[in-house]
Amino acid sequence: MSSPEFSTKHEQIIQYIAELSVGSRISVRKVAQELDVSEGTAYRAIKDAENRGIVSTKERAGTFRIEQKQPIEIDKLTFAEIVNVVDGQVLGGRAGLHKALNKFVIGAMQLEAMVRYIEPGNLLIVGNREKAHESALQLGAGVLITGGFQTAEGVVALADELELPIIGSNYDTFTVATLINRAISDKMIKKQIALVGDLMEEERELAYLTRREAVDDMLRLIGDTNHNRFPVVDDDMRPVGVITAKDIIGAAGGEPVARFMTPDPHTVTLHATVAAAGHLMVWESLELLPVVDDDGRLAGVISRKDVLRSMQNIQLQPQYGETLEEQICSSFKETKDEAGRSAYVGTAAAPMTNAVGNLSDGILASLINQVAARAISGLRRGNLHIDSVSVHYFLPIEIDSSLRLEPTIVESSRRFCKVSVEVYLETRRAAQAIVTARLFES
Repeated sequence: MSSPEFSTKHEQIIQYIAELSVGSRISVRKVAQELDVSEGTAYRAIKDAENRGIVSTKERAGTFRIEQKQPIEIDKLTFAEIVNVVDGQVLGGRAGLHKALNKFVIGAMQLEAMVRYIEPGNLLIVGNREKAHESALQLGAGVLITGGFQTAEGVVALADELELPIIGSNYDTFTVATLINRAISDKMIKKQIALVGDLMEEERELAYLTRREAVDDMLRLIGDTNHNRFPVVDDDMRPVGVITAKDIIGAAGGEPVARFMTPDPHTVTLHATVAAAGHLMVWESLELLPVVDDDGRLAGVISRKDVLRSMQNIQLQPQYGETLEEQICSSFKETKDEAGRSAYVGTAAAPMTNAVGNLSDGILASLINQVAARAISGLRRGNLHIDSVSVHYFLPIEIDSSLRLEPTIVESSRRFCKVSVEVYLETRRAAQAIVTARLFES
């Protein structure tokens, strides 16, 4: 926590609010008087505190200090989610359903050996072995009983006492383990997809202007924050414009910023993906993008630099879960001919086919997109977004057919690329596609 002599007035107000007891009523006038700051500074800090989740404003009730909500760890499953995953029923320990599990253990060994692998926060998957149920609970783990079996009343009582769930399922152990493993993989895939809200986690001052503020107010804000772009909001904190330092060149200090702002700005929600936000910023040539909450109120801003840094961090992180698209594309291997031209070779496996045994159109389109993306990434570095795909089909591709996809760069510039992808079935051309993509440098 910053010391008062080095922190800004904004940070001092945030610290003051954070130290108030939960339930305390907060007003702009009182904060301004207590800390000897302007009401405008106090108003901005209170709104920032609301975005950070430490205060809440209710209509006709006012603004109050609340308990800050902790972020949910998306890569962990709770026992309650396990119940849904395995179509189970709760036999005991219902009060602990909200707890997260960090690992599951399959009880396919003698009890003495089994207990060496069980730790607090685990889930033991086992059949009708009541001694194993009791031992797992005593070691701080939940229990999932497979095969539709029950457990002893004493074990249920122990589960209730320790608030550790015992879950029953009619599935066998192998099926249960497969379902849970798939659920964990899905969680990891979602974790890899960065959302705009993830960029809002860093505690930083939310700088903005109201439409009634003047050019002089903007100049002071530029001096305080060292930023030169700001969203402009109305009285309900809804973005109505964006203004930059270039917009006010030559303007008189008393003129309202609303006269010079760019109205009706593009916005994204906290739930939008970083990739979608990045594409919007490149497509519309935006350097600053306001972020709004579910009520349309300003929650923060992101810059193009924020987006690119986030996407680079994703690329550096280990990949835990594979999407269906990644699983399909990973089965096609790159080869090179004597001239160094790349091609991707694989087989139309059963999961890729449609109801009549031909390669699914959607799967083929996905393969074409991936091959085109790989060709572009080999040509130049950066991130890309597929704008359009035009596919012409010549032959049906049957199950177990050997495929060869050959990409060729047709046209390329700093922000645009066009790729031709030819699909060969053995030696015959089965399809040809033209893929256009827009690039933005990382």
